[in-house]
Amino acid sequence: MSDFFSILRRFVPPYKKYLFLNIFFNILAAFLTLFSFAVIIPILEMLFEINETATYTYMAWGSASIKDVAVNNFYYICQQCITEWGPSATLALLACVLVFMTLLKTGVTYLSSYFVIPMRSGIVRDIRNYVYDKIVSLPISFFTAERKGDVMARMSGDVAEIENSIMASLDMFFKNPVMIIVCLTMMIIISWKLTLFVLVLLPIAGMVMGRVGKRLKRQSLHGQQQWGTLMSDIEETLGGLRIIKAFNAEPKVIQRFHGDNQAFYKTSNRIARRQSLAHPMSELLGTTAIAIVLWFGGSLILSGSSSMNAASFIYYMVIFYSIINPAKELSKAMYSIQKGLASMQRVDKILSATNPITDPERPATIANFTGHIRYNNVTFGYDPAVKVIDNVTLDIPAGSTVALVGQSGSGKSTMADLLPRFYDVLQGSITIDGVDIRQLRVHDLRAMMGNVNQEAILFNDTFFNNITFGVNGATMEQVVEAAKIANAHEFIEASEEGYDTNIGDRGCKLSGGQRQRVSIARAILKNPPILILDEATSALDSESEKLVQQALERLMQNRTTLVIAHRLSTIKNADMICVMHEGRIVEAGTHDQLMARDQYYKHLVDMQKF
Repeated sequence: MSDFFSILRRFVPPYKKYLFLNIFFNILAAFLTLFSFAVIIPILEMLFEINETATYTYMAWGSASIKDVAVNNFYYICQQCITEWGPSATLALLACVLVFMTLLKTGVTYLSSYFVIPMRSGIVRDIRNYVYDKIVSLPISFFTAERKGDVMARMSGDVAEIENSIMASLDMFFKNPVMIIVCLTMMIIISWKLTLFVLVLLPIAGMVMGRVGKRLKRQSLHGQQQWGTLMSDIEETLGGLRIIKAFNAEPKVIQRFHGDNQAFYKTSNRIARRQSLAHPMSELLGTTAIAIVLWFGGSLILSGSSSMNAASFIYYMVIFYSIINPAKELSKAMYSIQKGLASMQRVDKILSATNPITDPERPATIANFTGHIRYNNVTFGYDPAVKVIDNVTLDIPAGSTVALVGQSGSGKSTMADLLPRFYDVLQGSITIDGVDIRQLRVHDLRAMMGNVNQEAILFNDTFFNNITFGVNGATMEQVVEAAKIANAHEFIEASEEGYDTNIGDRGCKLSGGQRQRVSIARAILKNPPILILDEATSALDSESEKLVQQALERLMQNRTTLVIAHRLSTIKNADMICVMHEGRIVEAGTHDQLMARDQYYKHLVDMQKF
């Protein structure tokens, strides 16, 4: 349970007001329960003609203990009513008092639930916000090690499980212990011997329930992991449906999904069966406890060693039964909490993840920005033991265009990813105008840069919102101007609602060239001094490539540009072309210089010509 209280300490503080109100009304409900049941004693005594000969006189408050005065005066009033109205009318009056007290109790119980609901819903909302904020803030390296489907499962299924189990149990968890404590206190007042016997029984039942609950948590964790696998299967299937159909791989993915689904089915059955055991087990243990207490208490009364009479004993049993139901609910809540803790453990894997890409304590600033970039003996590997970039030094003068070419896997894209600190170098440094990029705030560093990637990353939104993404306060005139420079204005204007047209999921309503030109318009609007082009035209046909290349040339004017290209025709006019091979720069120069050397670059050009 320490994990559960840890969750409360983390998430409850903003809702302390609701928690205090819930506990207050729970305590009030518990006392009203005792007082409403207390009305049963005179009813039973009248029905069974107990204490008929006893007479009561009014006692002044303070003349004895509060309990004795209250009990005496209550019986005094009952006797007066019997004298004036008769036993039948008094019995009806007591029944009405019982109904009224129950009305108060149920009303107060509702208020306790009423005030816990905002806390319960608020905590779940906060957890979702925390998880989403964490996902957005984590570095790209975190998601190379995690399956996207599993991350989605933690954000959806696991958070939903936390809501359905832990948060749904909050009301029961705060209400039932209060009821149990108040009722136990009254039971001790009535008969401490009998209550001592009860206190020996309850922990035994609790230990049995606890052992089952621990096993449920382990199985629930395994079940949530399998649910994450299922979500990954669905995400991969939707993302790769074109390839699945092209390679007739439907049977393969169906078989894989059915296998994972069957495993989840078996685990879910085991969890549900164990959870279903909570009610019958608590029912059996509760009935057994009542039977034992009934026997033991009856023996005390029959032997004359107890101060209780029959009516008091029945009242005692009613109170004891009032403990059994909260104990059952508490046991079910414990089951649910154990299941939810397994989900919280998976969510915490995201919340507790550390981001190695951090801002320095004392961020540096670039006084006179020009855009001069330098890679100084940079070494990097996604796995530190395997170098992807090996001791590379590269100088990119301000306002120049430098292209990186080479075979796939030579480290070109990794070089580009190191510049905005998607990853940090293992050795060496990268500087802008002589300032190590690790000494700059991450936000300030990335604000200097614009990215145009091979796959245009667009969002299920309008043209306007996609172009202004990340740029605050842009006007329609600025957006139109950026679209014109990117050769995108004509096809945007020709769409149904112009710049307010929704482009679909990832821009699925557009062609590849149109998506790329919208992406370029976004970079133009941002107007960054440093530009990173990662194979921006490699996936386009010749006509689209021409339009995109024109847009890129306009975008690259007066900017420091790092270009990664497979199509060498697109970078012939670069100020410098660097040929990468196995993580090293093996050649550097202009197009004409490299062609004259007749080495790596000439070989790449000849291959493309062929």
